[in-house]
Amino acid sequence: MALDTAIKTQLQTYLQMLREPIVLEASVDVSAGAKEMLALLEEIASMSDKITLIRGEDARAPSFAVKRDKTHNDATQPVGIRFAGIPMGHEFTSLVLALLQVGGHPLKLEAEKIAQIAALEGEFNFETFISLSCHNCPEVVQALNLMAVINPNITHVMIDGALFQDEVNERKIMAVPTIFMNGQEFGAGRMGIDEILPKLDSGIIAREAKKLDAKAPYDVLIIGGGPAGASAAIYAARKGIRTGVVADKFGGQVMDTMGIENFISVKETEGPKLVAALEEHVKTYDIDVMHLQRAEALMQPTIDNNLISIKLESGATLKSKAVIIATGARWREMNVPGEKEYRGKGVAYCPHCDGPLFKGKEIAVIGGGNSGVEAAIDLAGFVKHVTLLQFDSKLRADAVLQNKLHSLSNVTVIVNAQTTEITGANQKMNGLIYKDRVTEILHHLDLAGVFVQIGLLPNTDWLKSSGIDLSKFGEIEVNPHGQTSLAGVFAAGDVTTVPYKQIIIAMGEGAKSALGAFDYLIRQ
Repeated sequence: MALDTAIKTQLQTYLQMLREPIVLEASVDVSAGAKEMLALLEEIASMSDKITLIRGEDARAPSFAVKRDKTHNDATQPVGIRFAGIPMGHEFTSLVLALLQVGGHPLKLEAEKIAQIAALEGEFNFETFISLSCHNCPEVVQALNLMAVINPNITHVMIDGALFQDEVNERKIMAVPTIFMNGQEFGAGRMGIDEILPKLDSGIIAREAKKLDAKAPYDVLIIGGGPAGASAAIYAARKGIRTGVVADKFGGQVMDTMGIENFISVKETEGPKLVAALEEHVKTYDIDVMHLQRAEALMQPTIDNNLISIKLESGATLKSKAVIIATGARWREMNVPGEKEYRGKGVAYCPHCDGPLFKGKEIAVIGGGNSGVEAAIDLAGFVKHVTLLQFDSKLRADAVLQNKLHSLSNVTVIVNAQTTEITGANQKMNGLIYKDRVTEILHHLDLAGVFVQIGLLPNTDWLKSSGIDLSKFGEIEVNPHGQTSLAGVFAAGDVTTVPYKQIIIAMGEGAKSALGAFDYLIRQ
């Protein structure tokens, strides 16, 4: 596999940063994938005199390990990083970072986190099943690789599920990323060091909650780190007021959006790239961002205290003079029997991430809007057959998307179809039952997977007893300034009643709510 000129030039620049010699130990078989992998490793080794390529033996082939050179004086501890597959696509960055980190390049991680990882005792052998088209997988791979560099008790293998299908089927893996530790399932979905560490050291959560409790009150506290929250934080910080952000996961739903072609001034981009740019922009201001924290309740000011309190699930409580709620929305579920039981075992919500695991299989897509039709079109490129089920009597997607969908020979569209149950056996989905809304007849489809694309739900469950007025759809009602029914509490983005849930609209609403909050503060 030959790298194109642009990538090769960029990689050569990075490899000049290597401080210590490293070894790439390749385990190959006679497959075409092994030949591609070996060609890639040979090309990489030819770019630096600090890289040596050798042959090795591993149970998984093709695969390769990234190791310190034992002949080097400083190579006193082993590094357990292995790539089972060819880390291209979204995982190419994971490979580059592994080369640099094993090669002695300074780690971009807080000293406190490095100390916490180094102090972990016991054996932690991680395996992460990924797909090369998954934009959430690299964060997990890079986090566990970094931990393996820091602590010799930690090993990590990235496994391309499309290349090791037998293992995927044996372990009943139907969603990526899926992480195993010491042979047992450890977690699934996007996960970074801040999320992994508390699962290995339970005391971290209590220590972090204590730190948060001790924080001084904010002028504006923003709940949510999506486009609306990031925009609100920047506008608030630019006013010179004390600003904090509580974010469960920075980026929100944008992280699950691949093709973005309607963000004005940017011809096209991808969700993760936009989120990275947002985060970098936020970091340029004096904003206190508290990651991996989820709000549990909002408490109104008391007579003797004019501060709004936000209680977090970790047990900590934060206080602020004004609050902006930008908690966004989440995938809407069908709420039928079997959906929760087989989530991650055939029931999926992100076609870009989990689609490659269903190569050559029969799947269904639920939903006839733009998201559902786009998913069906994408999946039809590599699955055996797609059945799109639409509850309504006709599709609701844009005409151009419908025309493309109907041109595909391996897609069937069924309208007036109400999914009533997800069926399965042996911890694995095997089909679904739908009712024809015209004839009332039930039908069963034999399927390997189903992708649910039926819209979003506002994340307002935690506000039900707060006194904030919500619409019949659970959205926060706001006035033209972003003000809610509670004094000092504002809201922005997909969590509100503002129509047209678009990234650019959420950003504008975030800016407006911050200006509204500032206007509120100066009038107090």
